[in-house]
Amino acid sequence: MASEMTEASVENFWTPVRRRDGLVVVLTVVTGAVDAIGLLRLGGVFTSVMTGNMVLLGIAAAHHDASIAIHTGVAFLTYVVGSFLGARVAGHAQDDDHLWPRPIVHALTLELAMIALFTLWWEAVGAAPSTAVEYVLLSLNAIALGIQSSAVLRFGIHGLSTTYLTGTLTQFIAGLTKRGAPLQVRSALILLGLIGGAAAGATMAVYAPRLAPLVPLGALSIVVIGAWHSFHRRVSD
Repeated sequence: MASEMTEASVENFWTPVRRRDGLVVVLTVVTGAVDAIGLLRLGGVFTSVMTGNMVLLGIAAAHHDASIAIHTGVAFLTYVVGSFLGARVAGHAQDDDHLWPRPIVHALTLELAMIALFTLWWEAVGAAPSTAVEYVLLSLNAIALGIQSSAVLRFGIHGLSTTYLTGTLTQFIAGLTKRGAPLQVRSALILLGLIGGAAAGATMAVYAPRLAPLVPLGALSIVVIGAWHSFHRRVSD
């Protein structure tokens, strides 16, 4: 009896909406880790924050720094490619969408393939790529996060993002100043997930660089498997 009550309590708490939100938070861990690896090991540029890269591009122009300019340009262009691919695979929000539409799983699976390819290539070069390979690895990560950005748009939830989070932070702070507004738990967890992912990715990039890609690879695997199991697995009678 006690075990049945416990299972019921867990089921009542871990609702489908909370499962979706939990997996979305894990996606921000992927973003934070990939960005940290890019900043520390792939030329000092972002792989998801394109506004930051535009600022870096301006700084590079002012200082005549060709290296930063090229790295930023590669990240920007391949992020755009990834966003296009993600939008093609994930599609656009529909009125009758499932809580976690199947095309989002497909898009995130494509992202997982990009991260897996990065991981294999990173290991092949012993976490010390040449400049040419560095551009390729940076491209793979930027494509991956571009795909993720477009995939999350398919949810059709205003303000929901796992990559460009300045708006999320602004909305969270604004909500705190509004009397009677509910606590924005999801937004807070998304921001914490980004920080946690960046911390984990940076720690591995500095102290165990060959293992660094396992952070985003593991987190994204959890999301893909978890989304499929929670929302699309066929339950036999």
